Amino acid sequence: MKLTNRLIVYYALYTVGFFFFIFVMERIERVTGPGMWIGYVFLFVPIAVYAVIGLLSRTSDLVEYYVAGRRVPSAFNGMATAADWLSAASFIGLAGSIYASGYDGLAYVMGWTSGYCLVAFLLAPYVRKLARYTIPDFLGTRFSSNLVRGLAAFAAILCSFVYLVAQIQGIGLIASRFIGIDFAIGIFCGLAGILVCSFLGGMRAVTWTQVAQYIILISAMLIPVSMIAHREGLGWLPQLNYGRVMERVESLERMVAQSPEEARVRDDYRRQAAQIQTRIDTLPQSYRSEYGRLVYEIAELRRHNGPLREISARERELEAFPKDPADALAKWSRERDALLERVAAPVPMAQAFPVASKGRAEEESQRVHQRNFLSLLLCLSLGTASLPHILTRYNTTTSVASARRSVGWTLFFVALFYLTVPVLAVLIKHEILSGLVGHRFVDLPQWVMQWRKVEPYLIRITDVNGDGIVRWAGIQMQPDMVVLAAPEIAGLPYVISGLIAAGALAAALSTADGLLLTIANALSHDVYYCMVDRNATSQRRVTISKILLLGVALFASYVASLNTGNILFLVGAAFSLAASSLFPVLVLGVFWKRTTRRGAVAGMMAGLVVCVYYIVSTYPFFTQMTGFAGARWFGIEPISSGVFGVPAGFAVAIAVSLFDRDKPDAYTRALVDYIRHP
Repeated sequence: MKLTNRLIVYYALYTVGFFFFIFVMERIERVTGPGMWIGYVFLFVPIAVYAVIGLLSRTSDLVEYYVAGRRVPSAFNGMATAADWLSAASFIGLAGSIYASGYDGLAYVMGWTSGYCLVAFLLAPYVRKLARYTIPDFLGTRFSSNLVRGLAAFAAILCSFVYLVAQIQGIGLIASRFIGIDFAIGIFCGLAGILVCSFLGGMRAVTWTQVAQYIILISAMLIPVSMIAHREGLGWLPQLNYGRVMERVESLERMVAQSPEEARVRDDYRRQAAQIQTRIDTLPQSYRSEYGRLVYEIAELRRHNGPLREISARERELEAFPKDPADALAKWSRERDALLERVAAPVPMAQAFPVASKGRAEEESQRVHQRNFLSLLLCLSLGTASLPHILTRYNTTTSVASARRSVGWTLFFVALFYLTVPVLAVLIKHEILSGLVGHRFVDLPQWVMQWRKVEPYLIRITDVNGDGIVRWAGIQMQPDMVVLAAPEIAGLPYVISGLIAAGALAAALSTADGLLLTIANALSHDVYYCMVDRNATSQRRVTISKILLLGVALFASYVASLNTGNILFLVGAAFSLAASSLFPVLVLGVFWKRTTRRGAVAGMMAGLVVCVYYIVSTYPFFTQMTGFAGARWFGIEPISSGVFGVPAGFAVAIAVSLFDRDKPDAYTRALVDYIRHP
């Protein structure tokens, strides 16, 4: 109780100080005007605060480093878990996904939130009861097998690494926008912010830093949304009544769908897609013809001393031209598909699924759409209950009962964020439809000019039909920029943009810290200590964990700098990988005594192989890299590959356990009884 009271006082003072910092920055901006320096202050001052917390929490004690001494109060652990959970994908990508796809984006909200019900009922209390350091440690102890431990460690490292790359990529995006540095450089700058939180103090430092980060990220979501909503006449609590803005958005969407000018723009896209299809159909002749035309035009411009700007433009076009006919097929197919996506009339934001016509093709398309929605929801829910960095957090609580309460607190803090995200998506959709669509290109607002400069590009507005008017179909806006640009779109002070940047950075850093620690601890404890050197001292184990943490962070930063994929896809893939490899064996290990070591090994391998195969054979990035493209089963998107991996894991684990003659011994059965006893 004394610890809880002290923590309440400390973090109350921290919160008041943070609000005072925002107020002071706003007053300075009024006097000096907005500038890039605000972005620097809002990014580096919080990092300095996290560094101080990390330094004050430094430790070499094994229990403190791995599980924060098992003395974190349930409410504060719930707040830390929420920060660990609310990643860059949640903060940056979720509102953008709802903005772009409407109802479909709610699969993320419902899937991620419902997963905590599974955590509370199926896993968290039992993981805490056994009181191991890591999830591979839990499984290795349950099945008394280093093979199970090793496979679980591999699965935990794989899904955590994919998730970690997404967080670091988000950090690069934030840095490139708000302090104007190169995307790759921003990634390696963010690396320093990650390491100061986790390197010195492990789980102890990460826990208290994540509580501080949650306060910043929830403030960065609630304050701008309340300010935008207040300007729209919704009051300061728009979560209760934003339906009025939703009605306006629906009206504007109908106007866009029925506009003849919008229809003409979509027809232009259809013609462009048809031209590209003609080039695809006539390969390889079209490739040689297009390549020859570019070379000839450059030669002619040089021969006649043409404008240098035009020569440079043609040379850049030649550099970006496909390397060979196979590369041309891949690139032109992507261009065609992107155009065809913009041919269809926009789907209303509030419509659950597009209304299918009487044709068989349209009905099948609708069924595939529904299957993908439900599959994604299921994968995110099961993945939530399987992520090692989340389950490990409940080992830091004081007791099993405290772990249960901690899940409840986590759900409360997560829901506070997720109830606000759809409000922001609706408000920004209204701002774009009413303040940008239908206006002249010469009157484009300043925020558009600023965001056009960010690489990789986040917004493009094209005058497709040459009438000088912005059309909805001519706007290409990446979902990732909706949250980051929200204050500028709504005309709020630049300080609020800095606050958003601080919140996004807190979300990315908090999750990255937890993931890094999970990977390093799995390598140092489960691989090195349990499988290589059982005589290693506590000090040596902590030192090795720190060294591994640094190495993994550097490697993940390098991979993120390659900009390998959409942030939301990477996160979804991590959830599918975690669900496929760990969920079946965790649940069976707790609730079915008959599960054997061979069954656990076979189940993990089957789920992981099926999931990885489906991602590699259907996701464009991998199909282009390997040259192998498989068919999509039942039309399911690769992000939802866990919908095949989880059943495979359960089926194989159960079948092998039933046929295995080496049944669990009396010790294993007693251990399961102990885990399940209240």
